[in-house]
Amino acid sequence: MLDPEGSVEHKPPSSFPKVLLIPVAMLLAIAALLLLAFSATQQKETDFYTFKVVNIRGKLVSLEKYRGSVSLVVNVASECGYTDSHYKALQQLQRDLGPYHFNVLAFPCNQFGQQEPDTNKEIESFARKTYSASFPMFSKTTVSGAGAIPAFKYLIDSTGEEPTWNFWKYLVDPNGKVVKAWDSTVSVEEIRPYVTELVRKIILKKKDEL
Repeated sequence: MLDPEGSVEHKPPSSFPKVLLIPVAMLLAIAALLLLAFSATQQKETDFYTFKVVNIRGKLVSLEKYRGSVSLVVNVASECGYTDSHYKALQQLQRDLGPYHFNVLAFPCNQFGQQEPDTNKEIESFARKTYSASFPMFSKTTVSGAGAIPAFKYLIDSTGEEPTWNFWKYLVDPNGKVVKAWDSTVSVEEIRPYVTELVRKIILKKKDEL
């Protein structure tokens, strides 16, 4: 078509590609946010304190409450040959170092020799009355094999050490990372220096921050 001057009419270039740029930019921004959220979720699953467990009273609790302190995670049993020596030593460690910078976290388990046959209520009563156990206790659970709870799967994956009997011990630092694992034959007194050193670091750090 010719304009009045006889020249060819020039149509303005289409703005369609520019209009598309806005929703594309929005989609990219949303994708980036989703990726960050997914990454954050994945990161949360990489330490011990991000897991939730059931306590000895049957309540679901988050291990997040222990972040910032040292934890000695132990699968306990009431009728094992290691019961008396371990319970006494664990309670002494709790008394000496806990509860602000350190806690024994006890997980009753009946997998090995069926030496934890009682109910949660009976297990707690036994530990509290016999050994005056003041450390946190959790519901009777599975700590080894395919049925192990996620918190213990993390401990096993982190150390390559899987419980084969009662009273395995995993030392967890204030950030939820596993430092070391010991089997039933290693006494609590033998590992006390490792626990004490981690607790000492927490105290020194807090003093430096004052």
